[in-house]
Amino acid sequence: MEYQEDINRAVAQRKSNKRFFQRLKKVKEKKLDAQFRDVHSTAFEEIDCLSCANCCKTTSPIFRDIDIQRLSKRLRMTPADFVERYLQLDHENDYVLKSSPCTFLQEDNKCSVYEDRPLACREYPHTDRKKMHQVLNLTRKNTEICPAVSRMVEQLKKAY
Repeated sequence: MEYQEDINRAVAQRKSNKRFFQRLKKVKEKKLDAQFRDVHSTAFEEIDCLSCANCCKTTSPIFRDIDIQRLSKRLRMTPADFVERYLQLDHENDYVLKSSPCTFLQEDNKCSVYEDRPLACREYPHTDRKKMHQVLNLTRKNTEICPAVSRMVEQLKKAY
């Protein structure tokens, strides 16, 4: 994978990243949101998701009821059949994929259901949103999945 160095760095810095994210929790909400928006834009000017797709290869989004409805309709199956075929309940009772990589990931790293993909996929990696404080733990974990998030955190470290 072209961006493996970014992910390897994040894994190697797991402990220091954990401490860094503890410091970020003390930053004022609006300031933190603005800083993440800035580094998000920069990172995604450099990163081509289609040349990576590590998120689709290694993790599963949460499928909400509306996601299940939309995807089952697209695939011309009942929601119950969709759940039975593709999903399972995780330890938090959320529907997630039964296996990785994502069933809908194609060989060219494109999504076969892109227009109808789950909200969690649409919003991934959740770094250009408001109230970043709410997803800091998830963002820290995503440094080891998404090279763009890894780069964002490296940029933010320079500010702190």
